Amino acid sequence: MASSSWDAGRVRRQGRIHALARLVRIEHTLFSLPFAYAGALLSGYSFTLRDAVLMALAVLGLRTAGMAYNNIADLDIDRVNPRTRGRPLVTGAVSMREAWALVAAGTILFIASAAMLNIYALAFSPLLLALTLTYPHAKRIHSIPHIHLGLVLGSVIFGGAVAASGDEARSLGEVLDSVPWLYVAAVALWVAGFDTIYSIMDMDFDKRHGLGSLPARLGRKGALLAAGLMHMLSAALFLAGVRVYGLGPAGAASMAVGAILLGVQHPLAWRGRIPQAFNINLVLPLIVSLGIIVDKMI
Repeated sequence: MASSSWDAGRVRRQGRIHALARLVRIEHTLFSLPFAYAGALLSGYSFTLRDAVLMALAVLGLRTAGMAYNNIADLDIDRVNPRTRGRPLVTGAVSMREAWALVAAGTILFIASAAMLNIYALAFSPLLLALTLTYPHAKRIHSIPHIHLGLVLGSVIFGGAVAASGDEARSLGEVLDSVPWLYVAAVALWVAGFDTIYSIMDMDFDKRHGLGSLPARLGRKGALLAAGLMHMLSAALFLAGVRVYGLGPAGAASMAVGAILLGVQHPLAWRGRIPQAFNINLVLPLIVSLGIIVDKMI
C-alpha cells in the first residue's frame, strides 16, 4: 500500500468490535502502558498490585477518551481527506452516539481510577484529561501539534510517578520531585518526532486546508530534518537517564536498543516508507520500559 493512502485507523474488516477497536486504537493503550510502570518505578516509591491495576485502568480510560474524542473532533477533516475516509466514524461503522459514549466512559474510568490511587493523582487528572482532549484542536491553532501529542504521551510517565508517590509523599513538592522529568522529555520528543514523520502523508492536504503541521510549514525535507533532531535529542535523554536514574545493565541495554530504533526509522522515512518507519515505534515503549522494570525490580 502506498504510504500516501496508509492509515492506521482504517476499518479493514466487518464487525462492531473491530470498528470500535480501530476508533480508540487499542494498540496505542498497550504501547503507552509500560511507560506508566516505568514512571512509577523511577519515582523511588513502592506501589502495590492494586496500584498497578489502577494505573492500567487509568491509562485505558484516558487513551479511550482521547482517541474517541480525536475522531469526533476531526470528523469534518477525515470526511474530505482521501487517506482517512476509511475511519469508523466516517464510514458509519461507529455512530456518533457510540463515540461520545466512549469519551464519557473513558473519562469516568480515568478519573475514578485516579481517585482510587491517591489525592494527588485525582488532583492532576483534570489537567491530564484537558491536555489529551485538546490535542485534535492544536493543528487548527499552530504548526507544532506534534509537540502537543508528545506531551500527552509524556504525561503517562508523569502519571505513573504520581500514582506511586502520592500515597507516601508529604507534599506536592515531593510528588513533583519524584517525577523522572528527563524521561518525560525523552518520550515527548520521541512522539513528536514520529508524529512529524507520520504527518508528511497529509502535507499537501494540510496546506490546502490551512491546518498546522511541520511538514506543511517546512516541507518534506525540513520536516524530516526536524524529526531527526527531535529523535537525536530523545535518544540522548534516554541514554543520559541511565546514569541519572541509576539504571543497571538491563536499562543501559534497553536505552541503547531504543536509540537504535529511533535511528533506523529515518532512512525508511527518507525513502518514503513511512508506514514501516511509523510501525517501528510500536515496540520502542516495551523495549525501553522493560529495561527499567528489570533493573528496578531485581
